[in-house]
Amino acid sequence: MRANHVPRALLVSVCVAAWITACGADDAVDRVVDCDSICGRYADCFDDSYDTAECEQSCRDRAAEDEDFEDKVDACESCIDDESCTSGAFECANECLGVVP
Repeated sequence: MRANHVPRALLVSVCVAAWITACGADDAVDRVVDCDSICGRYADCFDDSYDTAECEQSCRDRAAEDEDFEDKVDACESCIDDESCTSGAFECANECLGVVP
């Protein structure tokens, strides 16, 4: 009977590991989408020669290292999502300050 417990324990361990990995991957995908959206929106609205690639990478790196910054990125992207450029600049200033120049 004891031999039957080993495969179950192994199966549970594999499932837990997959679940933890999937959660981390979801955060990384969310960071990429949010950062790309914010940086692209800044270029579209304020500076069409803005280096979006550098902004996106910097944003992703900072968000991966700092949970507070990641929360700020989420809040900024959520705020500007349905706003015009002008409205987003005024309505979302607190949420987006520090994410882009």
